[in-house]
Amino acid sequence: MRSANGAKPPRGRVDPAHAPPLAAMELLGQRWILRVLWELEPGRLGFLELRRRMDNCSSSMLSVRLQHLQSAGLIVKNADKSYELTTAGTELTVALAPVWAWSQRWESALTQSDDSTR
Repeated sequence: MRSANGAKPPRGRVDPAHAPPLAAMELLGQRWILRVLWELEPGRLGFLELRRRMDNCSSSMLSVRLQHLQSAGLIVKNADKSYELTTAGTELTVALAPVWAWSQRWESALTQSDDSTR
């Protein structure tokens, strides 16, 4: 992969703090992070509604993930205690849209792969 300016990313051991794409991948790779972004993409939700939509995610884990996303500047907690995407969070969901489209095209292969690991 190349960056927007055409430069190759550094190889080898790199501190994610000094490589924004790696820091982003570390954040997005945490369990439940992408699901929270997915659920908030259409609009703001309160904690209880978000928790209801998150299937097996415990309230304590959801709280931790919401804090991570707030710290990263991707979501905001409103005065009414609802959560919504920030401009950065919305840009991220737009950037992830091709990945979600790709996953739909390759759903059967991804499902089979998931089944074989159980």
